[in-house]
Amino acid sequence: MAAPGHVFLIDASGFIFRAFHALPPMNRPDGTPVNAVRGFCAMIMKVIDETDADHVACVFDHSGRSFRNDIYPLYKAHRPETPEELVPQFPLIREAARAFNLPVVEKEGYEADDIIATYARLASEAGARATIVSSDKDLMQLVSGSVDMLDGVRSRTIGEAEVFEKFGVAPDKVVEVQALAGDSVDNVPGVPGIGPKTAAQLLGEYGDLETLLGRAHEIRQPKRRQRLMEHADDARMSLRLVTLDRHVPLDDGLETLARREPEPQVLLEFLRAQDFRTLTSRVESWLDRRAAASGERDYELVVDAGTLARRVDEARKAGVVAIDTETTGLDEMTADLVGISMSIRPGTGCYIPLAHVSPEPLVEAPEQVSLDEARAVLAPLLADPAVLKIGHNIKYDRHILERAGMPVAPVDDTMLLSYCLDGGARRSHSIDHLAEEHFKRKVISFKEVAGSGKSQVTFDLVPLESARDYAAEDADVALALWHELKPRLAPERVTRVYETIERPLIPVLAAMERAGIRVDRAELEQLSGEFGRGIVDLERDIHELAGRPFTIGSPKQLGEILFDEMGLEVAGTGRQRSRSTGADVLESLAQQGHDLPARVLDWRKLSKLKSTYTDTLVKQINPRTGRVHTSFSMAAAPTGRLASTDPNLQNIPVRTEEGRRIRKAFIAEPGMRLLSADYSQIELRLLAHIAGIDTLKQAFHEGLDIHAMTASQVFSVPLETMDPQTRRNAKAINFGIIYGISAFGLARQLGIGRDEAKAYIDAYFTRYPGIRAYMDRTIEGARKSGYVTTLFARKCHVPGIRDPKPTMRAYSERAAINAPLQGTAADIIKRAMIRIPAALQAAGLEARMLLQVHDELLFEVPEAEVEATAACVRGVMEGAASLSVPLTVDIGVAADWNGAH
Repeated sequence: MAAPGHVFLIDASGFIFRAFHALPPMNRPDGTPVNAVRGFCAMIMKVIDETDADHVACVFDHSGRSFRNDIYPLYKAHRPETPEELVPQFPLIREAARAFNLPVVEKEGYEADDIIATYARLASEAGARATIVSSDKDLMQLVSGSVDMLDGVRSRTIGEAEVFEKFGVAPDKVVEVQALAGDSVDNVPGVPGIGPKTAAQLLGEYGDLETLLGRAHEIRQPKRRQRLMEHADDARMSLRLVTLDRHVPLDDGLETLARREPEPQVLLEFLRAQDFRTLTSRVESWLDRRAAASGERDYELVVDAGTLARRVDEARKAGVVAIDTETTGLDEMTADLVGISMSIRPGTGCYIPLAHVSPEPLVEAPEQVSLDEARAVLAPLLADPAVLKIGHNIKYDRHILERAGMPVAPVDDTMLLSYCLDGGARRSHSIDHLAEEHFKRKVISFKEVAGSGKSQVTFDLVPLESARDYAAEDADVALALWHELKPRLAPERVTRVYETIERPLIPVLAAMERAGIRVDRAELEQLSGEFGRGIVDLERDIHELAGRPFTIGSPKQLGEILFDEMGLEVAGTGRQRSRSTGADVLESLAQQGHDLPARVLDWRKLSKLKSTYTDTLVKQINPRTGRVHTSFSMAAAPTGRLASTDPNLQNIPVRTEEGRRIRKAFIAEPGMRLLSADYSQIELRLLAHIAGIDTLKQAFHEGLDIHAMTASQVFSVPLETMDPQTRRNAKAINFGIIYGISAFGLARQLGIGRDEAKAYIDAYFTRYPGIRAYMDRTIEGARKSGYVTTLFARKCHVPGIRDPKPTMRAYSERAAINAPLQGTAADIIKRAMIRIPAALQAAGLEARMLLQVHDELLFEVPEAEVEATAACVRGVMEGAASLSVPLTVDIGVAADWNGAH
């Protein structure tokens, strides 16, 4: 048997009395009181779940007398009678410990503390670390370099420093303090009039108890001197009473405490016998999580209809099943279904191959269930409202299964659970990352079964044995993550975000992705040609300005041209610092009047538009629908904002002529119109609401030009004489404040000096001190908790808020200021998106929601229904939140997206 590394010694008595007094009375159906039993089980589950100990014991007091009663017959004589309701629970609690597969240790003639002391000594002598799970002061004498204590309720470690803080002496002197001070609870006499502080002071002066008693006649205080001399024998006897016996003749050695996992059936039967329904459910999830982390796997390959029917019956009885699909690609609109995996219990799973083929020509495909057979058996399960379907990024799987004739509902998504709980705190919410994070488990990678690079094959060519383990593991891990994450929603107060925003949004986004949007292929091809010619012209101009040809896309070669050959410098920086060729540096150089960096910026813009949009969008037109179908990423930004990928339709520039021309290529079908519904200045409105700025609130209620009003108030300029530049300055500050803009950033944006920009910002905060107060309050709250929240309780984590590096900390502070505003705006538009389909249907309207671009929603609407749709959409969007300022939606309608915007 392996030598112990960490021994966990649970003081059961402490748990019992804490549980009894913490929980209200509760009885089993037969009338037996069980509140202490329930509390004990919950505490045990918590502490053993959080420890890495390899040896564990649950130590109880024996019901009879101990050797201390022989030393002093009145020991514990004044303790009150055990509560009548607790007495029958003692044997049940011992049974509970055994149900958790914990060794139950007690010894006639000794107290639990003595047994703990003995095991702690044996652990130290074996070179192991011991943790005593208790907050009992009597056990603090055992604390040392290899022995600590854990307050299991408060999750607080008690080491040598904490003992010194409590007693004023090191752990090895605790017994001498107790011998002097006595203990009224255990009826340890001690020395009358000597409390713990005085005892610690005397021991600090005289060194130890025996020296103190031998020199008691030297003490100057008459009463203290007399009491120490008169009660010296009481102090010596008290020392024997409080000193724990570290050599109890144990029946079971340290090796018998090796940790064993609970037997699920035994533990669950015990809990059900006590009628602990809620706790039983919690323990089931807990056991499943532990099984998932244990590394044991039982995966089955389902290749016949009979086995599939059996698996479906098991899933229906369980009421919860994790599912995952394997396909021929990542595009949910074009990928074909290859197989389906399921899991109803962590550590187990099955894979149902449906469309695997042989990699060898003329060789038959492997035996598998046909798609028609699988659909007949699986479709009723996947649509069954009584069975919850769990997936990781289940929106993708819903697409695939729905296209195969198997709609899926209801669903839970473990990616979204992780996102709601830890948005911004994790770099990724992918299933492999979460498996590593939560279970220290490295899942099988796709390239391990399908190869990589040019030799990579599609999943339908993967051998079934390899496919089974890879696919079933995904469903298995998803189920384990569900057991791990779902119980955290309520205690961490994010249930509302998940249940009312993220989960209901899944089918809404799926419908938008299926709908897609029509693009004008001819217009895009024409634009691509124009952009290509513009890029060639710009390259010629750039090479002429440089005096020689070079690779414009190479930062190294561009840097040599700008800084070595042309000798340019960025204002306010040294030459070496300005070696960067980023956009900010090129913009600064262009503002100084240099043509070459300005041309490079134009070249980069056109190149990006051509490669990202005009060239790519043509290739992404779905041949079946004739439309482009973006995919909305739900677990992207820490603020809750959606992201658009493949293609990204949220980053098309709207302020440039080229960007507007690309938007013009997005068109409505014949007889239809595109309707754009855009929240007006929503983040500024939220700033007024959240920061409580009455002046801004009033302006929004009166429908005033908020930027002109700000300029008037900050710069003391009458509205009637205000010039456009002053209004633009105020607009830059209004929007900049939302993102925590600095004087440097504002100066660069407006092309003014930093001192002037700082004066603008100072004047702004002088006029609106509530905004500064909001910013300070938000940053301080983020420093304490590590996150900020939206109005709908979404947690936006800002992990760098305590970073020692000022630049990182400042970046996180700006993020903290903006996140409640941007996050609340994201929550509001998501709430509107969830309500709009039902509102349109109730109004008998045929409009379809196609895109969401941050604060804007785009619809395709029959020409005859434009007015009614606009009214319906506006009503839902403006009513999506109740604020102290009105939400206003701007509506635009046209045959193309640019015209509607």
